[in-house]
Amino acid sequence: MANNLWKEIDFDNYQYHVTISSINLEETIENKKIVKIEDLEKRKDAYGTCGECNSPGTGSKWCRTCNAKRFKENFSNWTSEHKEIDELIRESQINAVYHKKCLEWIPFEDFEGVTPKAKGGFGEIYEAKWPKGYICYWDIENKEWNRRSNIKVALKKLDDFFDRITEFLNEIKSHLDIYLTDVIQCYGITKNKDSGKYMMVLQFCENGNLREYLNKSENYLDYESKIEHLYMIARGLSDIHNAGKVHRDIHPGNILFWSASYISDLGMCQREKDGKQNEIFGALRYMAPEVLRGNKYTKAADIYSFGIVMHEFISEEIPYNKATHDNKIIQDNKLLALSICDNGVRPEISEDIPKLLVDLITKCWDGKAENRPTAKELCQKLKKLDDEIKNHEDEDNEDSDNNERNKDNKGKHSGIRSQIKECENFRKKEKIKSKNNLDPEAYISKSLSVISDCLSCKI
Repeated sequence: MANNLWKEIDFDNYQYHVTISSINLEETIENKKIVKIEDLEKRKDAYGTCGECNSPGTGSKWCRTCNAKRFKENFSNWTSEHKEIDELIRESQINAVYHKKCLEWIPFEDFEGVTPKAKGGFGEIYEAKWPKGYICYWDIENKEWNRRSNIKVALKKLDDFFDRITEFLNEIKSHLDIYLTDVIQCYGITKNKDSGKYMMVLQFCENGNLREYLNKSENYLDYESKIEHLYMIARGLSDIHNAGKVHRDIHPGNILFWSASYISDLGMCQREKDGKQNEIFGALRYMAPEVLRGNKYTKAADIYSFGIVMHEFISEEIPYNKATHDNKIIQDNKLLALSICDNGVRPEISEDIPKLLVDLITKCWDGKAENRPTAKELCQKLKKLDDEIKNHEDEDNEDSDNNERNKDNKGKHSGIRSQIKECENFRKKEKIKSKNNLDPEAYISKSLSVISDCLSCKI
């Protein structure tokens, strides 16, 4: 009888699954964590061995070879009734090195309580309960898939599906291409029998998007938790860039919160070299000036968008709500775009934001793309700040016998910590938490080509 020979992953030393040689994760994960698929000894150390074939695992409780056989044996038991969708699902199952890389065909009747959730630029989002849940690993002893059951999911339906099948499939492929630590997971595909529309089945985040998260947070959100979340978002963006892709639509509506924070909506995500700027789509307030001018969307443009989002998250203020032109509040999109591109207008920075964070924000939204940090540099900086805060708190909790040593270390950590302490006190005294609601339309990506043409004429 086969035995369970898997190891619990030491996440401080190993990544969740192996790295295929064609995918380079050195940019986002420390070198020591990377497990190359050809490194059998490291795979064994990281994941243990398969109890069926005795080969080293390819991910947490996952054997690609044995699971591929199981999936193949089940191919004849399902169909989406669409050739390209069937091929995509089957390909993912055969090549999956970990459960997050495995798609399923999910009958629509498997879902309960399907209700509309939101309207996006290219379709609609529904929420539903999925009692069966997604695959986690093969249970060798019981000879069945172990699943995380009774979960909520998001169902994403694209408008004009049959005219946009390529975009639908490319979005799902992006989920498979990216190392999914801080990017929303795609569980599979379904089809609404009544409407005949195919839908993606995605991870659901209970706390909503960034703006919803801020508005419904009953308690004061401190800088420590915000920096930690920003690090997760930057890490997700780094994963996207490391896969050779550009998100092209970073804004608060596409940053989701649960116990952690995630980047969502890969509908406009594509390889940087493939980017075609025939028509400009996006959320104006978060778009880089060079993109508004009609230039190609690059990784640096994603960083600009991150900078605007970072400021909004920390300040809890809507960007450009106070922006003026000729001493008047800007309300016209064309005028706002001109102000961003020609006059270098950016959101007003509040005095209660720590200087170290202000410096990072302003670098991200620099008018010159070459001056902006990379996603890797963002991760390193935010991780360093996060570690400094936590290390300082650990020292504060030590016994009083260590006071002298703490004094010696104080200078090392006083930068961000002292700035945060001062700014936290200011916020608590001077600011009353208010609901900053932006028209949901501001988070919907739409064509901005008319604005770009206007900028071209102006320039």
